[in-house]
Amino acid sequence: MIPDLGEEEAQAAAEAIRSGWVAQGPRVARFETEFAATVGAEHGVAVSSCTTGLHLALVLLGIGPGDEVIVPSLSFIATANAVRYVGATPVFADVELTTGNVTVETVDAVRTERTRAVVAVHQGGVPFDTAGLRKAAESWDVGLVEDAACAAGSTVYGQPAGAGARVAAWSFHPRKLLTTGEGGMVTVDDAESAARLRRLREHGMNVSAADRHAAKQPVLEAYLETAFNYRMTDIQAAVGLVQLGKLAGLVAQRRALAARYHALLAEIDGLVPVRDPAYGTTNYQSFWVLLDGFRTSRDEVLTSLAAQGVSARRGIMAAHLEPAYADVTPAPLPVTERITRESLILPLHHKLTEADQNHIVEVLRTLA
Repeated sequence: MIPDLGEEEAQAAAEAIRSGWVAQGPRVARFETEFAATVGAEHGVAVSSCTTGLHLALVLLGIGPGDEVIVPSLSFIATANAVRYVGATPVFADVELTTGNVTVETVDAVRTERTRAVVAVHQGGVPFDTAGLRKAAESWDVGLVEDAACAAGSTVYGQPAGAGARVAAWSFHPRKLLTTGEGGMVTVDDAESAARLRRLREHGMNVSAADRHAAKQPVLEAYLETAFNYRMTDIQAAVGLVQLGKLAGLVAQRRALAARYHALLAEIDGLVPVRDPAYGTTNYQSFWVLLDGFRTSRDEVLTSLAAQGVSARRGIMAAHLEPAYADVTPAPLPVTERITRESLILPLHHKLTEADQNHIVEVLRTLA
């Protein structure tokens, strides 16, 4: 992934620096409002990363020691780690093969009387079935956190991914379509939750540092609960505002490149590329292919691509196979393990040319 950053972002960052307001301030507030509107949410709360956003989302839901939170193992490890941050126990659910996402059925298979929440991921930008899982979570009386780290610009049932979510967390890491370098956002559907999230990200203060500095009279702040320092800077938000204006164009470009990949790869047996689910569209933050009867192993394919100057990556990780979770014995996760073992992510970014794609596909053709 190559971030689409240029002179406009550089100028916006420079203007923030010249303004003298570089910490969380007016640009962060504007970015929160505009991002929330873009993804169809009522409120946005900017944070330092999606990981800290997931942490705050679980704090908001009151999750703690003794609770179980169902998460996909097939996700970046931060999804499971956030559960441990609040002292709860992550329980790994399997995913469906076509989308790489948890479903009502895979979540229900590992649900117990201790389940207090589910963290569902729009994996690689491919949206999960929000309607089904939101309805199920409500019927089970458990909280649902939507890990939308990769999903800016994806759609579900004709709406932006995240629209209507009780709480969703977003990433602006450089591997995402919309980047602020580091940074994230939590979107929620009610003002009370947004207000508490703003306190939680800023040491539990009852008045933000920006409001305190803007006041004409001295403000004696109070600290209402033990909280965190998870703020975004105005420099990052300035870059994010420029990036937000590019989002629709970036999604359109990536979907066009993905369509071309689909056409070219259709000629090669044994490769199954990721596609839109029936209920939505993906932003193709990642373009992965599953090896299904391919004669060459995944690792050999990666090695051969690298030898030809192609920077592909292994498929999405499985957290339960990492040393950090060696103490966890999950229920069987056959689809998760197959996807992480037999998939790879092909290059897809704004600088990718048709010649690049032709070369990548030709190398794959020689390995089929």
